[in-house]
Amino acid sequence: MSQGPRSGLAAVSSALLAMSRHLEVRDVLKTIVASARELLDAQYAALGVPDDHGGFAQFVVDGVSDEQWKAIGPLPRQHGILAAMLHEARPERLADVRKDPRFEGWPSAHPDMVDFLGLPIRDGDEVIGALFLANKLRPVGGHPPHPPCPKPEGSCGFTEEDEDLLSILAQHAAIALTNARLYERSRELTIAEERSRLAHELHDAVSQKLFSLRLTAQAAAALVDRDPSRAKGELHQVAVLAAEAADELRAAVVELRPAALDEDGLTATLRTQIQVLDRAHTARVTFAARNFRALPASQEEAMLRVAQEALHNALRHSGAEHVDVTLDRRGSGAVLRVTDDGSGFEPKATRRAGRHLGLVSMRDRTSGVGGTLTVESAPGKGTTIEMEVPGG
Repeated sequence: MSQGPRSGLAAVSSALLAMSRHLEVRDVLKTIVASARELLDAQYAALGVPDDHGGFAQFVVDGVSDEQWKAIGPLPRQHGILAAMLHEARPERLADVRKDPRFEGWPSAHPDMVDFLGLPIRDGDEVIGALFLANKLRPVGGHPPHPPCPKPEGSCGFTEEDEDLLSILAQHAAIALTNARLYERSRELTIAEERSRLAHELHDAVSQKLFSLRLTAQAAAALVDRDPSRAKGELHQVAVLAAEAADELRAAVVELRPAALDEDGLTATLRTQIQVLDRAHTARVTFAARNFRALPASQEEAMLRVAQEALHNALRHSGAEHVDVTLDRRGSGAVLRVTDDGSGFEPKATRRAGRHLGLVSMRDRTSGVGGTLTVESAPGKGTTIEMEVPGG
């Protein structure tokens, strides 16, 4: 293994730890690519995850600017050397990728590449990605790497030791990528369960309103001839019930719709949902965010789900008149606090009776992103649920 400043055991360990730290697939891919380019002194690095249609479901690059990447155009197809790595599952180390008979050219905006080192990423017998590097750089006099310098004709700048190192990285990349996929699948299943729960709530809440509306309308019809005054009162009640049913429906639809965290962020998403809940319920629901800054996607989603569960408990079960939600910065992380003035409960007694009020789910979500959950409540004293996450 070469003895460059980034190729020691500590550098390899740092790269592997960085890969295992992320849960989102996209973050894992970016970390793998950046780590590979850094460790092997390459000018460019890329990682492609194949789809089932001859293209790539995801393709991440490092060393190429955003402007260059946009100018290059569509993602590459599975052809040439990329196809060989994916389908034949073998390493490729080339002195000049442009002279290989499988080379099929690249777009005009594509950077020029010479040295090439590529490896498949395998999960058992399945090839789940292709990791490759181009243009070996060489440190000069202890300074940062410089562009490729002349090398013997026909030789590749990437060595067998580089290939061994990349092979180690690819093996750990397979583990990190598989774990990230399992995490995302688990999250999808959890979201599906929540959507099912909300659908049941929607059915129960709106069905009750519509049943009452139907009975009231029938009473009004029976009274319209013999007691018009009472019939008028019943019709007024029909209008009230219809408005309440519409509010219940609107609130449930907002919760069923996937949260726009990617586009709007946690603060805006929470504010929108709380505004709808405030209109849909008799309780006053407020929200305030102070000095909050963006968190890793997994933490923001966990905080949103915990907030939704705590709001559900406060509005459906506690009889609260006021529910306050705050989001504050704490160090590099954040604190979510949901406080209500409802009936409260005895947390220990609730656990013994098996009525968790969603606390198990909230604790699991919190611990899953490295956070802590605190529940303070007592009969007649309301409830405060506080979730703290460490940030990225």
